[in-house]
Amino acid sequence: MTMAGILCRGEQAILLPRGERLSVAVVHGNIVKPISVSPNGRQLILLSLHHSDKSHRDYPQQISKGSFACCSFSSSSPGGWLEAGDKDKIVENRTSAFYKSEEYDITEAKLDSLPSPDENNEAILVERDIPWWQSFPKRWVIVLLCFAAFLLCNMDRVNMSIAILPMSKEFNWNSATVGLIQSSFFWGYLLTQILGGIWADKIGGKLVLGFGVVWWSVATILTPIAAKIGLPFLLIMRAFMGIGEGVAMPAMNNLLSKWIPVSERSRSLALVYSGMYLGSVTGLAFSPILIHKFGWPSVFYSFGSLGSIWFALWLRKAYSSPEEDPELSKEEKKLIMGGSISKEPVKVIPWRLILSKAPVWALIISHFCHNWGTFILLTWMPTYYNQVLKFNLTESGLLCVLPWLTMAAFANIGGWIADTLVSRGLSITAVRKIMQSIGFLGPAFFLTQLSYVRTPAMAVLCMACSQGSDAFSQSGLYSNHQDIGPRYAGVLLGLSNTAGVLAGVFGTAATGYILQRGSWDDVFKVSVALYIIGTLVWNLFSTGEKILD
Repeated sequence: MTMAGILCRGEQAILLPRGERLSVAVVHGNIVKPISVSPNGRQLILLSLHHSDKSHRDYPQQISKGSFACCSFSSSSPGGWLEAGDKDKIVENRTSAFYKSEEYDITEAKLDSLPSPDENNEAILVERDIPWWQSFPKRWVIVLLCFAAFLLCNMDRVNMSIAILPMSKEFNWNSATVGLIQSSFFWGYLLTQILGGIWADKIGGKLVLGFGVVWWSVATILTPIAAKIGLPFLLIMRAFMGIGEGVAMPAMNNLLSKWIPVSERSRSLALVYSGMYLGSVTGLAFSPILIHKFGWPSVFYSFGSLGSIWFALWLRKAYSSPEEDPELSKEEKKLIMGGSISKEPVKVIPWRLILSKAPVWALIISHFCHNWGTFILLTWMPTYYNQVLKFNLTESGLLCVLPWLTMAAFANIGGWIADTLVSRGLSITAVRKIMQSIGFLGPAFFLTQLSYVRTPAMAVLCMACSQGSDAFSQSGLYSNHQDIGPRYAGVLLGLSNTAGVLAGVFGTAATGYILQRGSWDDVFKVSVALYIIGTLVWNLFSTGEKILD
């Protein structure tokens, strides 16, 4: 351990290498109080050594830019307090210490113990390691909790796609009924996209996201009960689940707009959205196992109950903004608030102003074009594998996991690339246009290649590459809401995601219509055309500058 002794009466003794938080030991009257925590996870505490009964002399040390007044003392416990009654333990120096600046470089100074004639008394500061989880950046705690929420979100959403098979046999549902049940989720999901954004911007993302997770978790747990009561109750419960999940993305966007500096925006959003992809993988992997061993209701009971664990952590650790967190360090708060996000709460949503901005419409149109292709691939992929590539259902199920894994990996890769480009001086506008162009043109290119491949392996590779490049959109349009209007990030995402959900609903239905009269090539051509339209609109009208204040 590194030791150094600096203490002064009525002033702050500051002694740490460059780049670390200032360490302070303060003497007020007859009380010695140690104060210090460094952001690299090491704490400095005041330690006492015994002294003799001889008279004491103090030796001021000249170090770098300050003159330090020192004193010797003893205490029964390291890092503890010296009370007023312990006068015999305190030897005060009449010399005061003054500093021209609180920040200075002493990296080359030798830090020795304070000298004493009898070499028996000295006051020292001892460096002590603290657990990494106590010094972990609070803003990334928020990001990880949002990641976990989105993991649960898609786990609870995809379990129905597996459980619907044994449920349809038990309740004698036909294909039309199964389609109605699957679509009922979107009734509620569409309803709360914009409302969730308004609520988050007005009352805070913590309350709204917490409400959403609890709401959809309860709806998930009640799904088997509703199914056994009757079909109308099941449809209502699935719509209720959509209501809960509909607020998740706007609330998360609001939270990260307040907690994450622009230099970390892309990677944080990429990590959160990868939670959705991994949630789909987890749901698709564990649902068949649970159904086989415990029956189809077990999927809803087990997945839904996980929300209570998340909510307990959320209540304890999360805050809507850095200003509300009493445990946030000054250094991290300064880093987060270095941006230009307004501290004033949103009272009125300026709809006319928002809808008059071309970059907002670029977001809405691009989100529609993006989700058309994405939803088609993710919804119809098992059918494509079975009808065109002649895979059986087991193989199709396993291969359906591949694009989700690819998207999770490439979303995070794209996030790091985007943030690196921003940190190296490239404009945010240029970064957003580059990343979203990859997110559009990459899938378009690989879909056009499906007409020329001759083996199933190459077809699967093209599909995986298509979804992998699609994930770069997390650092493009999905990050842009916070760029152009951080105060209204929830509302903006609600607007654009409403268009995205509509694209999924219409695109999925249109694909079935196209396949009745045409081929898979026709399906892919429509997606490619929309990708190209989205690319043009995005590059012509989008911006990374703040246009809404």
